[in-house]
Formats: sequence, structure tokens, C-alpha cells
Amino acid sequence: MEATTSGGGMVTSGPEVRIATGGVRGRTGDGVSVFLGIPFARPPLGDLRFAAPVRAEAWGGARDCVAFGPPPPQQSMLTDTPARDRAGESWLTVNVWTPSPGPAARLPVLVWIYGGAYRAGEAGDSVYDGTVLAREGGVVVVTLNYRVGMEGFAQIEGAPANRGLLDQVAALEWVRDNVAAFGGDPGRVTVFGESAGAGSIAALLAMPRAAGLFGRAVAQSVPGTFFSAPLAADIAAVLAGELGLRASVADLAAVAPERLVAATEAFNGKMLQYEDRWGPVARTVTPFSPVVDGDVLPRDPWAALAGGAAREVELVAGHNRDEYRLFMGMGRPPASWEERADELLRAFAPGIDYRAAFPGAGAEELCELVQSDWLFRMPSLRLAEAQAAGGGRAYVYELTWPSPAGGGELGACHALDVPLVFGNLGSGMARFFLGDPVPPGAAEVSADFRRAWTAFAAGEGPGWEAYEPGRRLVRLFDTPPSVEPYPEETSRRLWTAHRFGTLPLHA
Repeated sequence: MEATTSGGGMVTSGPEVRIATGGVRGRTGDGVSVFLGIPFARPPLGDLRFAAPVRAEAWGGARDCVAFGPPPPQQSMLTDTPARDRAGESWLTVNVWTPSPGPAARLPVLVWIYGGAYRAGEAGDSVYDGTVLAREGGVVVVTLNYRVGMEGFAQIEGAPANRGLLDQVAALEWVRDNVAAFGGDPGRVTVFGESAGAGSIAALLAMPRAAGLFGRAVAQSVPGTFFSAPLAADIAAVLAGELGLRASVADLAAVAPERLVAATEAFNGKMLQYEDRWGPVARTVTPFSPVVDGDVLPRDPWAALAGGAAREVELVAGHNRDEYRLFMGMGRPPASWEERADELLRAFAPGIDYRAAFPGAGAEELCELVQSDWLFRMPSLRLAEAQAAGGGRAYVYELTWPSPAGGGELGACHALDVPLVFGNLGSGMARFFLGDPVPPGAAEVSADFRRAWTAFAAGEGPGWEAYEPGRRLVRLFDTPPSVEPYPEETSRRLWTAHRFGTLPLHA
């Protein structure tokens, strides 16, 4: 039997599921049923541009859901996803992989939130395919698109803050209301994400609007960048000023999304000019981050969790050993690493003596260490510590297995964990990090990640002890894996007195 797709082609009739907005028809293969491109909100265009997400409209009959929805407007990054027509389609869609569609299964649910510096990313990237996780782990996997860049995170007058986070909440509400039809248990939902996805999860843990939508969370490499409202407003004013406009809905709603993307990308090289006002943010790769606006996000995640805001949610938080090594090779090397080290140590760690703490480290290594610590390693550890301090349960891990690709230059760098977690070792991102063929050890570490995350989602714990400030035991993902005291103890001690929180606008 065949069914006509929305594009006029023909597909073999697949499994059908009824959800709140209508029927959806997917496809079956590799031991799972897959449903792609299901709208969870209306297209954020026209009168809905820069607005909070509005639930998708219902449709008649069964909708063919066999292709990913279009990505939100953005510049292309590390991806091998084929281009798709964006015209007239919603960016706000979800995708579902299930080994057992139907309400009787009641399987654990894993909901993925992608990274991309809050300015890029899409659920349709091949590395995020949920087939392996769903089939081998006995879980329902959901991935989602959310608005990024100016559309999702710029502080715009007349628009709600953190629209990208509100998209994520809307997608989680869709999961709550519909995942049972795909075989998922809405009472056993785990969110997991990496980089900006992990930062989003940290924000969701602190957001009253997300309360009750998930019971467990996995935050992989949490960025420490959360903006104050004045800082976010100043950044948005500068970005809009590049187009001769104000950062307001009245000025920007008529500007094509692609033009805003182009303006943002052109501005990235100018950010350092604003270091006197924006502080270390001016040295990062993005002008976007969640905004502690007092409404959508009332408090920064570290303060919120330490105050018990998410004590009912179990948390896994961790990072990769060599986080910033991914970015060290980008751009032209400095004329003097010694001068660059002095510059970065002043910018990211004023008053912290890295040279004394790491006496054997050269200047280039110090540059990597301080940026790894400030941006990812210490914020991730401190999020777990805040959760424990607030009465919740937290587990900590570190990826120490180094990729041998490219002569080992990347080490255990930022984002290496993503293809390992999904088990998609032939994807474009995996080839970048692992090379081709897949090196020895990668499959073993990948299987360890998948076992840990799916067991955690099932309520069985990730396989090691919860983090306690006195013992600080963490899981090291390596060959072989081990459980040991937190290995970055020197960095942990250096940052003990530092408070991660809301980044200010400097007068």
C-alpha cells in the first residue's frame, strides 16, 4: 500500500500513530519506527516572528512524517546534512525513534537538545539519528529544533527573552502530551544535550515553566555563559545597529531571517572591540547565550540549583578533558604564545595564578587550560556541586579517551562525546573527530556512554556513585573506564572562590 507525501511523491505506507494534532505516518527500519518533522509549534513567521511559540494547528487525516523539517535560520557549521527547502515550512519540529510504537510499551524517553553556540544546530544532522540508542537501549528518542541566533536568543524590545528556551519548553510539553502514543512513558523523560544544549538544560532546570516536564537530565559540557539583561540588550543593540536598526520587533520583524544571520556572522570578527563592555564574552565564538531576565529565567542555574530549584531532578553533568583543544587550531596562530597566554589569563582568570599551579605547562597549554576551565570544565563541575548542595542527586563524568585522528591533536576535545553517545560512528561529525576507519576503542567508549545514559533514563542510575563533595568520585570514560576522584583537582582548587553566575555589562 502507498501513500502520497506532501511533496507529491510516493512512500511505502508505514506505522501510523494518532497524536493531539492528527495522525502521523512514519517508516520502519533497522528495528525501530521513525517519525520525522512533526510540527510542535506554528511557524515563527509573520505575526509570530520573535514571539513565544504557539502550539501547532491540527490537520486532517494522517500526515506523512518521513523527512526532517527545515533547520532554523543559521550559517552552516560542522554538518553533512543535505540542504532542504525552508520556504513556507516550520522550523519547530520534533523527530521520534521508537522500538515499540503504541501506548502499551511505556518505555523511558530521551529528549536531545543540540549544541551549536546558541547560533547554529539542527536535529536533522546525521550524528543525532536516534536509531542505535532506541534499538539497543530500549528507549524512545526524541530530537527537536529550536530557534537559534537572533531569532531565538537576542534581547529584542517587544519580544520575550529566551525564545529558543521557550521553544524547548513547548517541545517538552509536546512530549508530555504525545509521547505515550509512540511507546514512551511521559513520567520517565530525560533531557540530554551537549554544549549550548547542555547550557539550555541548565537553564531548563532553573525555569519554573519547565518544572515537571522531565525527571532526569544529562548535561554534557555546560558553557558558563549566562547573560544579564543589560548585557544581552547591549549586544543586541550593537548587532541591530550593524543594519542601521534598533533591536526591536518593530524594526526587525520585516528583516529576512537570512539577513540577520549574515549580519551576525559578519559581526563575529568584531566582538573583541567590545571587551571593555562585554568582558570575556567578547572573546567567545558567539554573541548569544541564555538571558537571566527575571521572568523566563529568574536566576542563573548555579544559584537556582544550590537553592533547591531542581532537587527532584536527577542530574548527570560532566565534560571532556581537553575541551578547548577543538578551537585552538582555528584561526591564525599568534605571533607569540607567551603574549597570548598573558592576555587570556588576564581576561578569563584575573587573580588566579595558573602559571604557579601548572609550572610545567607551556604558554600554548595554559591558553587551552584557562579557556577549557572558564567556558566548560568548571561550569559543568560546579553545576553538579550546586545540585548536590541544593539537596538533589548529581553524578559527574569526564571523557578522557583521546581521539587518535589527525595524529592525536584533538585529544578528548569538545564535542567528541556527541557521536560516541549516539553511536553514529560513520556520521560526518564522527569522521571529523574519529577519522576513517573508526579507530580502536571508539566503539567501546561509545557503548559505555549508551549503556550509562539509557540505564539512567530507565531509573537505574548511570552505573557509578553519586557525586559527594568529600569524595568527589567521577566516571572516566576511557579504555578501560574507571571511577576515580575528580582528576582536574588543580583546576577545581583554582576556581573554588569564583562564582559562576550572570555575566554583567561593564559600564
